[in-house]
Amino acid sequence: MILLAVLLAAVSPNASLSAGGYDSEAAMRRPAAAHLVWSDEFDGTALDPAKWRFDTSRNKLGWYNGELQYYAAGRPENVAVAGGKLVITARRERLDPGRFPDWGGQDYTSGKIVSTGAGAWTFGFYEIRARLPCTRGTWPAIWMLPQKQGKWPDDGEIDIMEQVGSEPNLLHATLHTALFNHRLKTQRGAQHLLPSSCSEFHTYQLDWRADAILIGVDGRAYMEIRNDQPGGRGAWPFDQPFVMILNLAIGGPWAAAKGMDDAALPQRMEVDYVRVWQ
Repeated sequence: MILLAVLLAAVSPNASLSAGGYDSEAAMRRPAAAHLVWSDEFDGTALDPAKWRFDTSRNKLGWYNGELQYYAAGRPENVAVAGGKLVITARRERLDPGRFPDWGGQDYTSGKIVSTGAGAWTFGFYEIRARLPCTRGTWPAIWMLPQKQGKWPDDGEIDIMEQVGSEPNLLHATLHTALFNHRLKTQRGAQHLLPSSCSEFHTYQLDWRADAILIGVDGRAYMEIRNDQPGGRGAWPFDQPFVMILNLAIGGPWAAAKGMDDAALPQRMEVDYVRVWQ
């Protein structure tokens, strides 16, 4: 999800940002000996600050990938917990700079949250049950970055699920590393068509091991990448704590490759739960 704007110059506006070649049809099974070590069932009435923080770091400067949103913090219009679900809502609106001094003039608002506290893990089995928006211009994502990140993409990135409104119902699972990325045209990932991704809840899954990473949905993997390439950390930096990120971006050459559907906003990304076993 963090794909920098400079990388977009290497692809056409209509190009997919997730590469294939690592397809899998393996079963996604939680290890029998694994124990639940962290979860959020979103049963309360507000986001739990012991588990999540808001990321608003580039609101004034503008976000990567040509994205058009302002990420709000503590604004229930954009991030709310209700009815046992986390709801991230993207809206077309301009804000009052007097009330929101970090507003960068964006025409859209949305939300981005990052796990905090004990919410950083190395390896494990992860499940995130969610329902996605499919409107042109939307870009929901479930992904992970190192807790202590230096230079991107050298420290790695795990994209458990990305879907863009220009390609509705097409899921993307991707890994980013120093040696495997768009700049080198060595991107590693896979795609999966899920016709009901926006009408029904599905369980997006990550099985992260020392020797392999599998990503899938509803108990079936569609991407498998093994730790079998030379290059040390340049090929496999996935041996350190990573945090979980949930966000709904708006716009950019990929998500808005077929234009923006402003009339369909607001749009929501709903999350039923996040669970982590080790």
